[in-house]
Amino acid sequence: MSSLGPATTDVSAAPVGSVRPQVHAKAPATRLADYAELAKPRIAVMALVTVAVGYVLAAGENWSWAGLLHALGGIGLAAIASGALNQYLERQSDARMTRTENRPLPAGRLSGNEVLAVGIISAIVSIAWLVWQVNILTAVITSLTLVLYLAIYTPMKKHSSLATTVGAVPGALPPVLGWVAAGGSLDSGALSLFAILFLWQFPHFLAIAWLCRDDYEAAGMKMLPRAAANRPGLTGLMGVVYALALLVVSAWPRQLGLAGDAYLAAAIVLGAGYLAAAIRFWWSESTSTARGVLYASLVHLPLLLAAMTWDHFRLLN
Repeated sequence: MSSLGPATTDVSAAPVGSVRPQVHAKAPATRLADYAELAKPRIAVMALVTVAVGYVLAAGENWSWAGLLHALGGIGLAAIASGALNQYLERQSDARMTRTENRPLPAGRLSGNEVLAVGIISAIVSIAWLVWQVNILTAVITSLTLVLYLAIYTPMKKHSSLATTVGAVPGALPPVLGWVAAGGSLDSGALSLFAILFLWQFPHFLAIAWLCRDDYEAAGMKMLPRAAANRPGLTGLMGVVYALALLVVSAWPRQLGLAGDAYLAAAIVLGAGYLAAAIRFWWSESTSTARGVLYASLVHLPLLLAAMTWDHFRLLN
């Protein structure tokens, strides 16, 4: 993730219990950038794209800009809350990792109380907005997403690599949130979107965990199975299994009539590319092949969702 702002006090080598960075006065523009970083904007934007896809697929020809914007606004605030509260809870771990040591909290550009306030206020306003302007079911599932991410997944990373599986559940819920925000029920259509997002995450995050394994180990996070340290290729093999499962599950929206043959063809091509990158990583675990999985994942999902949405409206017309 990107690091914003000038260089600050280095606390990455300090003992976890002693990480208390001094908060420095900054220019307004810099502080706004730091507040924006709390939301993990690239992740939040991708999540909101999947919300929009779920919304328009469920609403069909009856979708409206007002309904979509209310859903995006309420769920977007939940994304801000999850990012801010996650960084508050992991501020000491972040200070130990090179990839996160320059985030606003461990770098001392924002105080813990500021970040906690942003997270709590965003969560409260998010749920209230969704209840008021969207519907109760969307608010309930959004609340569940926050609880799973913050109260279960975040602390579990210190104890078990199963946290990755647990974390994939809230990670796969945004398109379901969009679906129910449009008035859809928790049916097979919502489940198909959940399944695609759930499986897509594993090759992506396994590659990240492998690339950042030393950082995670320094922070005491168990992001890879214990056996992976002694069995080269195991991380890549798991990625292959999930990519293969994703290739199969990606056909489900076609079977449900959410999209047609054009989507199915795109899903096969994109899924095969993702699978090929995972196989390459399995065959030779290296920085290059792990990054190849990341790049393939970031091409796969947006194009798959775009193809699904386009083909859905093609069928409606």
